[in-house]
Amino acid sequence: MGDSRVPQHSAVSGPRFSVGTTMGTIFFLLAVPLFRLSAQSLDPLAIRLAGMTAVTGLEQAMTDSLLALLPGSTRDRAGNVTLTLGQGAPKRLLQCPVDEMGYVVGNITADGYVLLRRVGARTTYPLFDQLLEGHRVTVFGTKGAVPGVVAVKSTHLTRGRVASGAPDPVFTVDNAYLDVGAASSAEAHALGIDLLAPVSLAKRPLPYGDRLLAAPGSGRRAACAGLVAAVQTKPRTKGTVVVAFTVQSLYAGNSGLASVKALMGPFDETKTATLPTRYTDTAVETVALADADALVKQLVTWMEGR
Repeated sequence: MGDSRVPQHSAVSGPRFSVGTTMGTIFFLLAVPLFRLSAQSLDPLAIRLAGMTAVTGLEQAMTDSLLALLPGSTRDRAGNVTLTLGQGAPKRLLQCPVDEMGYVVGNITADGYVLLRRVGARTTYPLFDQLLEGHRVTVFGTKGAVPGVVAVKSTHLTRGRVASGAPDPVFTVDNAYLDVGAASSAEAHALGIDLLAPVSLAKRPLPYGDRLLAAPGSGRRAACAGLVAAVQTKPRTKGTVVVAFTVQSLYAGNSGLASVKALMGPFDETKTATLPTRYTDTAVETVALADADALVKQLVTWMEGR
């Protein structure tokens, strides 16, 4: 078995995507069956997925949407969404990971502040947690999404607390005090906030320029949108192709993908849908949707064995 990657670059050009039409396009997508989408009109789907949160190990909301978007798909015991196309040999696997680095509620203080813990084994760079400081986040509680803001320490009260000439301590997740408007632990619980509730930066996908999309994790979301669009072209697959939207990819051992291979394999070949990004793993990670158009064509060609 081989593990190959989809070619990542494309010179395909496309129309500009107007920022002013973004919300209307998203609402239109919600009302129109996915079979009307094509590789040339996947922008609304990429924006929709980029606005969703799927913290590693807590991807159910995302996979619920994928199940609705892909008739005939199922969710396995690990939480992966899979769809089998064609039959016979060879048997191949085409996968796209849906999860993202994020946080969960680790504790709630007596005065209502929410403390966080990072989720996902992979930490890309030492300043990753600084994306939280002073920014808006969303807590996905049992009663729905709760907005909040991560507090910033007072420079006047903290200046000079370290040794003379030493730099101020670097902000980490341990310094994150999340204010959700609660004055006590009981008020926070009344909002539906409990331990292990997923927390992410507030998602506000921004289309700009020549079909560029900026959002946390926009590369993964656009790649998965490309895979959905490729499936909806109804390719004439060579042999059997198992399409999988995998979870828990950031845990050690990529447990979601391992589960698909164990339950549905063995496979003669495995391919992962990916796209190149700029400003990777930041709040403004940017992907070119023209590259996503090219990815759709590449995936269809691969599924059809051409």
